[in-house]
Amino acid sequence: MSAPHQTTGANLDQAPKKRLAVGVIGSGNWGTAIAKICGENARAHGHHFRSKVRMWVFEEEIEHKGEKRKLTEVFNETHENVKYLPGVECPPNVIAVPDVREVARRSDVLVFVVPHQFINRVCDQMAGHLRPNAVGISCIKGVSVGKDGVRLFSDVIQEKLGIYCGVLSGANVANEVAKEQFCETTIGYKPPQPIVSPEQIVAVFDRPYFSVVSVDDVAGVALGGALKNIVAMAVGFADGMEWGGNTKSAIMRRGLLEMQKFATTFFDSEPGTMVEQSCGIADLVTSCLGGRNNRVAEAYVKSGKPIDVLEKELLGGQLLQGASTAKEVHEFLSTKDMVNEFPLFRSVYKICYENMDAKDLIQVLQPLKEESENEGGTETE
Repeated sequence: MSAPHQTTGANLDQAPKKRLAVGVIGSGNWGTAIAKICGENARAHGHHFRSKVRMWVFEEEIEHKGEKRKLTEVFNETHENVKYLPGVECPPNVIAVPDVREVARRSDVLVFVVPHQFINRVCDQMAGHLRPNAVGISCIKGVSVGKDGVRLFSDVIQEKLGIYCGVLSGANVANEVAKEQFCETTIGYKPPQPIVSPEQIVAVFDRPYFSVVSVDDVAGVALGGALKNIVAMAVGFADGMEWGGNTKSAIMRRGLLEMQKFATTFFDSEPGTMVEQSCGIADLVTSCLGGRNNRVAEAYVKSGKPIDVLEKELLGGQLLQGASTAKEVHEFLSTKDMVNEFPLFRSVYKICYENMDAKDLIQVLQPLKEESENEGGTETE
């Protein structure tokens, strides 16, 4: 099985032509956790990066110590995002900035960590204010899938701003990363010209607790973060029916194969990305063991309430990505007359939108006897 070229670790042996300034677009819990990492590395690699990391914060008033304060002011005084990532201190060189255009003007590497529904509006505000030869990294999980095709959010950024944009995705729960609990992530990065090298991009993010691998399979990295949400819902349905670990592991395996097939069929993606990198197998397992998609799918089976009602009741304003992605993928596959080639994706869609009984999900697994049976095989536990 082939795997894309990899760059690992913060290898910065060669002196840079100039020190790079890093800016973070977004300040939710994941954006703040990423800004913390970037700030630590800006100090750790001072010969390669400028010390200040500017983080764009959508300005809002919050209640802080009994008075109304601007979120940016509180952050710059306390070095803590008291609303979205309380209890985690960022390094003092991370500066909250309320004007996204200022961050754009003063950054060579732009890290995008905003909800996907806002990316077009944010890019429109940034357009015309970027530095020459700036590059981007999208930490926005998911893809835009419709009847007309599949678009990566990194492509949206690239088209809107005229800059190259790679992708960061992996088994990365924001609160755990912020608390420096070890995890891995994958960066998809293959610029047409090495304006900023893969080694430099890795060094922006790589920490002892946040292990980074850079590969050139940008689409594979992005699709892993999107499609795993469909599989997580399938495992959530299994949890709701109290099926055991054997059944759930079978669903994960089938789901991984469909993720891999989708990426390699519709993109020039390497088969090895999904099975060898954090953006694939690790993110899939993490999402299937918990998370919002799994939780809502389990509650759907146990409560009988509609998916959209549970989304409002359980997620506190967050969106249920698995159901919407399943619908978008189904619509896209319908235009290609390939729905039946992705039976697990098809089943999740039908459970969510066509009242298919969740217990019928087992039928996806039963007829798929790919391995030859060993008539005189040995017993296993």
